[in-house]
Amino acid sequence: MPHDGRVTPEADDRSLRRTLRLVALLNLAYFGVEFSVAVAIGSVALFADSIDFLEDASVNLLILLALGWSLRWRVRMAIVLAVLMLVPGLTTCWMAWQKFMEPIAPSAMPLSLAGAGAFVVNLTCAILLSRQQHHGGSLTRAAFLSARNDVLANVAIVAAGLVTAFLWRTAWPDVIVGLGIAVLNVGAAKEVYEAARQERRDAQS
Repeated sequence: MPHDGRVTPEADDRSLRRTLRLVALLNLAYFGVEFSVAVAIGSVALFADSIDFLEDASVNLLILLALGWSLRWRVRMAIVLAVLMLVPGLTTCWMAWQKFMEPIAPSAMPLSLAGAGAFVVNLTCAILLSRQQHHGGSLTRAAFLSARNDVLANVAIVAAGLVTAFLWRTAWPDVIVGLGIAVLNVGAAKEVYEAARQERRDAQS
């Protein structure tokens, strides 16, 4: 850090890399937890969210890899990440279709507890990434948007568990939330793609 108190680009880069590594590890660890619960209770929402954790871990590792690349290649990677962010939505639609065939409500308590745990992990990641979203361009924005959307999804998962337990003992709250998560991911992918295109236009001008 310079003597005048300003943060150097090198310090920003080191801070961003540390954040991305930590966020990737947190996402990968909770993927294992949530996926196990999703399979055990047959939850569409938890399945969607667990795949999203795996995707987020991959996104952050890819961003970490791409930080030293030229602007052209970072923009291309951002577009790849936008496509990658659509994967959880596709897997969720498949899981939801399976649930339509056998509409058994998942266990409400494990659903809510797993969703609450995911909320804590994703809120931590979103706070960490919010401090870095102005560094790294559209790549870092991809990671931040994904974490932000996951926080919203986790609130919905907890709500689905409570509704299933006390109001509506069917599979529909779980399925609806799972499909809602898929829609959130599509919206985030669109934002990342548009940010990458804007970054490319700014560079060309």
